[in-house]
Amino acid sequence: MFQNHGLIAPPPGATGTRQTTSLSEILAAFSYALDLTEGQPEGHSLRCCWIAMRLADQLGIEGPARRDIYYAVMLKDLGCSSNAARIADLYLTDDRSFKHDYKLVGADLPSVLGFVFRKTGEGHGLVARAKAIGNILRNGEEIARSLIQTRCTRGADIARRLRFSENVASAIHSLDEHWDGGGKPAGLAGEAIPLGARIALLAQIADTFFTAAGDAAALAEIASRSGNWLDPTLCRAFMAVAENGALWNELAASDIAGRVSAIEPDGDAILVDEDYLDDIAAAFGEVIDAKSPYTSGHSQRVGDYVDQVAERLGVAGQPRRVLRRAAILHDVGKLGVSSAILEKPGKLEADEWHVMQNHAMHTTQILSRVTALRDMALIAGSHHERLDGTGYPLRLDDRLISRETRIITVCDFYDALTADRPYRAAMPPDEALAIMAREVGKAVDAECFEALRASL
Repeated sequence: MFQNHGLIAPPPGATGTRQTTSLSEILAAFSYALDLTEGQPEGHSLRCCWIAMRLADQLGIEGPARRDIYYAVMLKDLGCSSNAARIADLYLTDDRSFKHDYKLVGADLPSVLGFVFRKTGEGHGLVARAKAIGNILRNGEEIARSLIQTRCTRGADIARRLRFSENVASAIHSLDEHWDGGGKPAGLAGEAIPLGARIALLAQIADTFFTAAGDAAALAEIASRSGNWLDPTLCRAFMAVAENGALWNELAASDIAGRVSAIEPDGDAILVDEDYLDDIAAAFGEVIDAKSPYTSGHSQRVGDYVDQVAERLGVAGQPRRVLRRAAILHDVGKLGVSSAILEKPGKLEADEWHVMQNHAMHTTQILSRVTALRDMALIAGSHHERLDGTGYPLRLDDRLISRETRIITVCDFYDALTADRPYRAAMPPDEALAIMAREVGKAVDAECFEALRASL
């Protein structure tokens, strides 16, 4: 049984409320992580889902098709982390800010080029900016296609891993296709574009402009893109939905997450069992690790190490299963950190370090949003706390750091040392363990360290 050091209650031994948690509740919580990655205001994905369901009402879409649209739009950005590092590298900029601002650029070529010139290399020297802009001008079309292809393919693959239908996966894959055939990655046109993708793109544009500039801006943008980016029939349906103004109040509601969960299509919500929770954790572990080329497989490896250490320490059954999920999801908050910071080869500035530290708090907040994951929220979000009280984000000490967190911390520490990082190459296991041994009692729990060393 887990030991409790005064702050974090141990995960229950029985499944309890986990059996009554709906899929919509869990994925709505993770959609906030996707919003972070895209630099969007909190609740963007859920507001898009609400718009999609209002459109479905207007168009009379029911049954499985309605459910597919619901999840395709909520999870439209599943693959968004996979191109973040490359955007930061190619455009020499904060990928989150770049993604947010790009969605507000007009659909015409001059607006796009103007944005690229303004944003590329922002804050860098003239030579670096000129080199980056020159590369984009020479290879812009191929760069754009590659970035979108990566995101769309990864998003569709993760949707399949989450057990969604091919309709959901194909809608996510085709999010950036345009009605006139000018989109990417496949240049689909008209009704060859999956309906879910057409609705998702319209909802994305509507919410982005609404949250940035108000309802009039959203309506104007939808009207201007009708027939080129957007399906004209959907645009007319949207105008009808928005006609009496109620839609905008609904989107601004503080309880949008509860509202979206309450309208999950097809009656009863899908109940999520323990195996499905494991699959969801693994899928979002892939989303997390795709944020950086240096973290490929990190979440899964930490989960595996934690499982081995927990076994050696006598943790069994449901508590061990919950702990492994917490380990896999411990870095979900990193989706809110710019790749320009994550990939920086040198020392972080004070403001950059503050942003990096916030990732742990984001982890706690995201996992706290859903009943089935609430037990693990602070356990996962405390993995950078230290026994001597000098860790972050809460500066907990050995009196308040749970045994569960200590297990995750030692495994995360080991995998970080034995993997490549922007500022150094991977260390051999013996060297990593020697460094960790010097931190026993300060950052690392002695019992957990010995269990890790024995398991290796």
